[in-house]
Amino acid sequence: MKLGLINSAWAQAGKGTAFGIRQTKAIGFDSIDIFADPLDTDARERKLIRTECERAGLPVVSVACVAVGLIDFNPSVQRFHLSRCKAYLDLCYELGARNLLLVLGEYIWERQVIAPAEQWRAGVEHLKTLGDYAAGLGLDIALELEPFKLSLLNNVPSMVRFIDDVGHPAVRANIDVSHLHLAGSRPEELRALKGKAVHVHISDCDGKVHGDLPPGRGVVDFVPYLKEIAGLGISGAISIELEYSPEPEKIVEWVTEAYRATADLLQEAGIPRE
Repeated sequence: MKLGLINSAWAQAGKGTAFGIRQTKAIGFDSIDIFADPLDTDARERKLIRTECERAGLPVVSVACVAVGLIDFNPSVQRFHLSRCKAYLDLCYELGARNLLLVLGEYIWERQVIAPAEQWRAGVEHLKTLGDYAAGLGLDIALELEPFKLSLLNNVPSMVRFIDDVGHPAVRANIDVSHLHLAGSRPEELRALKGKAVHVHISDCDGKVHGDLPPGRGVVDFVPYLKEIAGLGISGAISIELEYSPEPEKIVEWVTEAYRATADLLQEAGIPRE
């Protein structure tokens, strides 16, 4: 698998697009994931991303999208986010990415007002539509498991059930190691995602709240998860997700630390780099 980085690490430290892409390559990463909203990204920025990645020899594996409105109870909001997700898929195609990383969202009003089954049904139907659109572009959609109480996809069984309900070969799972730890999911549970997963995120946490720290700064026992991931035969990338460095002025050191720690973990788990 490739070892990648989500470029939001640089943006949140106030660094520009070109700087982040060049540093990602200089540190040693094999690939990059892009966090950019096509509705907020003009033609110049899209060209900059594409040309800088090509110049650096960094393939774009994934583009990240948060689309909680897909399961909003207002049909007009759902339609907007369906159209927005298609724009994201167009951006994936433009950048030569393999997948759209999609965060689906959470049940609203503590599941008390809108029937949870209705939000689930809306998500399933919209992902069928988006799966068709993605397949037409030769892309996959990778759904992210979020470890929060009200997230639709907050554990391995709910992810498996959702993917099975959608029943589309282009709609599969992203595996986020720290999210699994926070959700209390055991490494062996990942076997249920055989043939259903296409992308991996890795970061650390304190075991209590979402953190996205460099591996080694938290409590996650990575190797058992990584060994199970190795057994799934995913051909994509393991991408480091870092959010909000406590010392933005030292972001290069922060990312470098994460890269070295993760490279060591992959070697320990027997996952070869492509």
